[in-house]
Amino acid sequence: MKILFKNGIVYVNGNFKKSDVLIQDGIVVDIQREISLDDVVIVDLNNLHILPGFADVHVHLREPGFFYKETILSGTNAAAKGGFTLVCSMPNLNPVPDSVENLKIQQDIIDRDAVIKVLPHASITKKQRGKELVDFESLSEKCFAFSDDGRGIQSREIMKEAMEMAKKFGKAIVAHCEDESLVCGGYIHDGEYAKLHGHKGISSASEYKQVQRDVELCEEVGGQYHVCHISTKETVDIVRNAKSKGLKVSCETTPHYLTFCDMDLKEEGRFKMNPPIRSSEDRDALIEGIKDGTIEMIATDHAPHTDEEKSKGLKRSNMGVVGLETSFAVINTFMVNTGHISFEKLVELMSINPRKIFGLEYGISVGKKADFTIVDRNKEWIVNPDEFVSKGKSTPFEGMKLTGDILFTICDGKIVYNKLININEGGRA
Repeated sequence: MKILFKNGIVYVNGNFKKSDVLIQDGIVVDIQREISLDDVVIVDLNNLHILPGFADVHVHLREPGFFYKETILSGTNAAAKGGFTLVCSMPNLNPVPDSVENLKIQQDIIDRDAVIKVLPHASITKKQRGKELVDFESLSEKCFAFSDDGRGIQSREIMKEAMEMAKKFGKAIVAHCEDESLVCGGYIHDGEYAKLHGHKGISSASEYKQVQRDVELCEEVGGQYHVCHISTKETVDIVRNAKSKGLKVSCETTPHYLTFCDMDLKEEGRFKMNPPIRSSEDRDALIEGIKDGTIEMIATDHAPHTDEEKSKGLKRSNMGVVGLETSFAVINTFMVNTGHISFEKLVELMSINPRKIFGLEYGISVGKKADFTIVDRNKEWIVNPDEFVSKGKSTPFEGMKLTGDILFTICDGKIVYNKLININEGGRA
């Protein structure tokens, strides 16, 4: 089947240009200003934007082990609805992907059920207990990277050895940084809101102290090191300094850390995640880190839980919120429309850089399988979790008006989300 997208604004090689895009049997066969063809499904985009499919290197798909929170099918359908064509699944599963055999259990489900591309992380340590390293050699050809996400590696010696092994086999260490000795029973940020409302706080030092340790090890060992979901101003400074030294250090932050501060919290589980939403100074530092290139990518840390698990307030609810179906609109609303970044920068953060930094193919080009999303960057909508495809419904953006909507996603040449084209069995719009 041929589909001709007319009058789109297409992101190609770092810039937007008015173009038509022709795909045939899932392959991009032409991109140019005017394409005229017969016997083709024609879709007039009327200046809608065609963006390379988004990529999220930090997603919890919960399967195997926790299918009641999310499945690979429901999670990847949610991702497709959010404009994503690639996600990287985190290893806090049952069984933990700490061996080839355990990783295969997850990979088999991915092969069977995933509607977009899923690259799994393997764990750094056996059962994510931080004590004994996995077999890096056997896992390195089968995983995206190595991470114990959900838990910080407490031992300096174990992390150093992990970095050495990851470097040897050409893989990245993707680190959840949390010094457990500094958490002290906290569950939200140790800031003004915690003091006013009698909550136990998590110090910023619990994150940045471990980042500092790991950057020192990276300087000593070398290799590729990536920091998950950064939330503090100190972490931004540490990563910025590491980059100035030429270290292969990268990091991500999430839409909720760029939008909220701790004084925006409500006594609801949908505002509870790890690391926590921090101060306005931290949020502003993260925004500056995005603007100056210290933070190269947006990740959602999509972490679904059941309604019951998230219904117990700030103190007792499970940590984690969902984000795949709101990420684009949040960044467009609060970063692009406020003038912090350009729309081109959004594409870099959400599509190009996550792939480029980890050595994956990126961008839209002739001769490649179609892998893009079509968005209306001006469409306003209200966040209603009941409309989410994800099994997880807990989001701090519930009830908020956002701007920017996903209309169509095609991954690896296959249409995986579509509210733009009505195609009948004969292949006609």
